Amino acid sequence: MNMKLAVIPGDGIGPEVIRETLKVLDEVGKQYGHTFEYTKVLAGGCAIDVHGQCLPQETIDICKASDAVLLGAVGGWKWDNLPGNERPEMALLGLRKELGLFANLRPALLFEVLADACPLKAEIVEGGLDLVVVRELTGGIYFGEKGLKDTDLGPAAYDVEQYAEEEVRRIAEVAFDMAMKRSKKVASVDKANVLESSRLWRRIVAEVGERYPEVELNNLYIDNAAMQMVRNPKQFDVIVTSNIFGDILSDEASMITGSIGMLPSASLAKGNFGMYEPVHGSAPDIAGADMANPMATILSAAMMLRYTFGLGKEADAIEAAVKKVLADGHRTPDIAEEGETAIGTAKTGDLIAAAIKMA
Repeated sequence: MNMKLAVIPGDGIGPEVIRETLKVLDEVGKQYGHTFEYTKVLAGGCAIDVHGQCLPQETIDICKASDAVLLGAVGGWKWDNLPGNERPEMALLGLRKELGLFANLRPALLFEVLADACPLKAEIVEGGLDLVVVRELTGGIYFGEKGLKDTDLGPAAYDVEQYAEEEVRRIAEVAFDMAMKRSKKVASVDKANVLESSRLWRRIVAEVGERYPEVELNNLYIDNAAMQMVRNPKQFDVIVTSNIFGDILSDEASMITGSIGMLPSASLAKGNFGMYEPVHGSAPDIAGADMANPMATILSAAMMLRYTFGLGKEADAIEAAVKKVLADGHRTPDIAEEGETAIGTAKTGDLIAAAIKMA
C-alpha cells in the first residue's frame, strides 16, 4: 500500500516523538512492502509563530487530502497568555470539527513488565488491565455556546453543555461495536441525576443498547465512575462518555497504567479516516532533552495501521516490538525505576525499529 499521511509535529516534545514514529513506520514499510508519503504541516504554537493562527487553512486542506493524520502535541508555556480562542490547543478542537472526528478511542493497557509503575496496589491490577475509553469528541461543553454576561454578583462567564440525539447515537454505536469485539461490556458514564443533557445521553445509549442484546450495559454517574476507576479498574472494558467526562476519565486511566507516555489514541470520522496522537501533552519542560517517551506516539501509529488501513499484522508487529523493548529492560525516564539507567527518545525509536526488523 501507498499511504498519504499528514504529519503535524506540533510543539514541545511533539517533533521528537513524531521523528521516532516515522522511523518505525519506515521500517514497517521496508518489512511489509508499504510506502508512506509524509506531508508535514503546522498546527498549534508553531503555527501561531509562523502564520499568526493556530490552525492555518493550508493545514486543514492537506489533512483532508490525506489518508490519515499523525499528530505529536500542541501547546506550551510560550503561548499561555494568549486569549482562550487563540491558544494553540484550539487547533485540536478545530481539527476535530473540520475533519469530522467525533469518536476518540483511548485504550488503557497495563503492560505486565510495567506493573510496578502502577500507583495502585498490586492486588487491584493483578492479571493486567485492558480497557478503552470511547469519548465523544465534537459536541458537549467544549463546542457549546460560550460567553460573558453581567450578573448581580458581577461579570460571569458561561459554557453550554448540549448534545443532540444523533451525536449520542453515533458514539454509542462505536462503543457497542467495539464491545462486541472485546468482552461485551459497556459502561456509559453521565450525570443524569443533575444534567438534562445527561438524561438524553442515557436514554439514547439505552436505545442503541437494545440492538446489542449480547452486550451488558451499565450506567454510572461520573463521580462514581472516577472512584471506581481507582477502586476496581478491572471491572471496566469499554467506557463511553461525553467530551468533558471522557477527557477526565481517560487521563485518570492513563496514570493507572503507570505513565501517560505509554498511551495512544485515535480520533475517528465516519469511514476509515482518523487522526492519531498520544494522550500526553507537549511537555515543554523536557523538549529537546532527548527524555520524551515516544512509545505512545508509536503505538498511535499502530492504531492508525489497524483502524484506517486495515493492516492488523503490521500493527501487531509494532505493538510486539514495543513489548520486546520493554521486556528487554529498556526504559525512558518516565517509566524507569530508581536506580535504573534510562535511555533517550532517539535510542527508544532505534530499538523499536530494530525489533521490527529482526522479528
